[in-house]
Amino acid sequence: MKLLLIYGSAAVGKLTVANEIEKRTDFKVFHNHLTIEAIKPIFEFGSKLFWKLVHLIRIEALKEAAKEDVNLIFTFCYAKDEDDEIVSKFVNAIENNGGEICFVQLTADKKEIEKRVLEKSRLKYNKVNNVETLNIFWERCELFSPINNYESFAIDNTSVSAIETAKRIIQHFQIQQIDLMNSE
Repeated sequence: MKLLLIYGSAAVGKLTVANEIEKRTDFKVFHNHLTIEAIKPIFEFGSKLFWKLVHLIRIEALKEAAKEDVNLIFTFCYAKDEDDEIVSKFVNAIENNGGEICFVQLTADKKEIEKRVLEKSRLKYNKVNNVETLNIFWERCELFSPINNYESFAIDNTSVSAIETAKRIIQHFQIQQIDLMNSE
């Protein structure tokens, strides 16, 4: 089992790239907003109990996917230093159950991200969808640094399409591709 952990700032293109990888491989997308939206109706966003349950669901899902040999792509907005403990738990959930974790850092020019944050597709999962909120996140957290203590494959996708970014990730990690012509 492989887990592609794609991380970077809000609106950098994590889910868009993950979906392109999913189209071309046997990997399934388990994006961070699935767990956020599951817990948000129950507990206040950002509260201690909210994050406890979000992380519990994520860790258990990753652990079971590793046990069952289900290749996954997980998207994550990594805040330098603040998220190191949870990243270690992700790694343990995968590696202690026979899987391998591959880190992918997506970066882009801030001006480009400010354009992307306004895209209507972001509304589907209640993602940050305005520059003001994006800037608050950038002020609160360091979202442009690589994950501490783990090697990441970094791609600046400022002027690289999601399809090309996905192809680079697939090639870098030598992931088996499916035949797109016969799968449609």
